[in-house]
Amino acid sequence: MKPLPSLRLALLLLLLAFIALSGCDSSQKLPFRLTDVSGHMPDLDFKLTDDHGKPVTGADYRGKVVVLYFGYTHCPDVCPLTLAQLHVVMQRLGPLADKARILFVSVDPARDTPAVMHAYVNAFDPRAIGLTGDARDIEALSKRYRSAYTREPSGKDGSYEVSHSSAIYVFDSKGGARVLATPADSQDDLVHDLHLLLDNGTPS
Repeated sequence: MKPLPSLRLALLLLLLAFIALSGCDSSQKLPFRLTDVSGHMPDLDFKLTDDHGKPVTGADYRGKVVVLYFGYTHCPDVCPLTLAQLHVVMQRLGPLADKARILFVSVDPARDTPAVMHAYVNAFDPRAIGLTGDARDIEALSKRYRSAYTREPSGKDGSYEVSHSSAIYVFDSKGGARVLATPADSQDDLVHDLHLLLDNGTPS
């Protein structure tokens, strides 16, 4: 039995709509090497304070590819190592790095004031921005991206450490979550995936 003309027209329109939507979904076309989280994590969204003391939101970074990392300035090892690695990645991207930003979100807002954050992140890379703010807002952002952190008991001198996740989140210029990495992942792979998002092409 042949489909009725109206049914055939409806099927044709549905097919054309699917093709159009597929053409708009660039996430299916980029051959990421790291964990592709496109469509599986929420867009970049927060309300915090940057390292100049200015209130900022996720929307303020639209137009830039964002590398987001949770840490704190008193971190003894993984944070400085990760930021140093991200600095090298930015250097390797060359002029394209101007279209990217590193957002370093403090999980220790009691000690990480905007001034402290500014001095810390700028020691690593000029494209790095420190973010701090209300403890509840930071906790909400951490939960939004399934990150976690815990303040350890204070020592006799009052010092303490904060155990935290070490994931690196990459968002495209529209704020969409695209790639998940860890400090243990290959630097080459991170450069490759950032290059795809910044230039829409495979790096040489």
